[in-house]
Amino acid sequence: MAESGSNVTDLFRASTAHSPSFAALSRAAGDGRELVDFCIPCNPYFPTPEIFAELGRRLREILTYYPSSADTITAELSSVLGLNPQTVAMGNGSTELITWIDHLLVRDSLAVPVPTFGRWTDQPMETGKRVDMFPLPETAGYALDPAAFVDFVRARGSRTAVICNPNNPDGGLLPRRQVLALLDALHDLDLVVVDESFLEFADAEPDPSVAAEAVLRPNAVVLRSLGKNFGLHGVRFGYLVANPGLAGRVRAALPKWNLNSFAETVVFLLKDHREEYEHSLRLVRRDRQEMIWQLSRLTGLTVHPSQGNFVYVRLPEAVDGAELRDRLLQEHGVLVRECGNKIGSSSRHLRLVVRPQEDVRRLLAGLEQTLYGARNGSAPQPLPAPYPLPAAHPLPAAHSTGTAAYGTGTAAVDRLLTGA
Repeated sequence: MAESGSNVTDLFRASTAHSPSFAALSRAAGDGRELVDFCIPCNPYFPTPEIFAELGRRLREILTYYPSSADTITAELSSVLGLNPQTVAMGNGSTELITWIDHLLVRDSLAVPVPTFGRWTDQPMETGKRVDMFPLPETAGYALDPAAFVDFVRARGSRTAVICNPNNPDGGLLPRRQVLALLDALHDLDLVVVDESFLEFADAEPDPSVAAEAVLRPNAVVLRSLGKNFGLHGVRFGYLVANPGLAGRVRAALPKWNLNSFAETVVFLLKDHREEYEHSLRLVRRDRQEMIWQLSRLTGLTVHPSQGNFVYVRLPEAVDGAELRDRLLQEHGVLVRECGNKIGSSSRHLRLVVRPQEDVRRLLAGLEQTLYGARNGSAPQPLPAPYPLPAAHPLPAAHSTGTAAYGTGTAAVDRLLTGA
């Protein structure tokens, strides 16, 4: 057990912007132990067992034959969602679309709040763009101030702006009216992207999406994910919505068969299983509320409100997230996302995916025992950091904000911004 646990933790230590895959972790564990996954943000209630059984029955057909063209699959998805197919481009995962957005639509600079999904900072930097990172203040619960972000974009001269709504990893959500006001304020930019990959899990208002308005604007793109919502990360599919000109540019650049046969099969199953899908979202929202309440009862843990299918927590003082992650995995078979490698976050933060109550009880038991040593009636003792606690992941100097007007709530990053 100790040797396999070491193999697994080595994978995390070797990882940079993203966690190792679940398949790689399972292979490294090598002992047949079932891991409870609080790391990968899937929908645990969808597809239903009946849908998986249907996919199983059709497995030979799915794997044997080529998929239809992306145009055929896009037309079906658009019909199910009530969209004009000329305003839609489907990709092999949202990351493929982020890549093409960067190559085709982003010129020299991109502004994005941090912490956020890593590809929005990493992808443009990989192609030589300037990335202007707007720190979200921990003291304000990582809430985005739209007016301050607009001022930041103007001060930096950014030509593209991106927000994730809800944001990953904290789950913060801007109301629809504020997102529309942001689009209005930045109407003169080359491009404004609203990444709504986790929006299906939100319940703060009836219809928070701005996709319908994006198609009417010359510079707006809304990005949506299907894999996360449908619990099918492995299928790799997502889509964007924009005016026909922008959507058409992306569609024209995509490979002819960029979508696989599994993606096609699932898309054509959707219209017959919308009720089960909607029910799964209600279950996730219920579990999120319960999970936030239960985590909030742990001494020293700061739990942020969330509209995603994950919860962002800050650990007690003197606790190192990487050590806690390793011990939860080795001693309890619980896999969590430690956020020390996310720009604007630190190793004192975890992102915990919303899961059913049976799994949450296992997580809570592991946290209580590992953090406080509460077993056999012993007095709780905080888990010490086994090595110096790392500071928050700094903003790269070449891509820093260059202004002290925005505090991060993290002293190390604030000192970096002010030059202190």
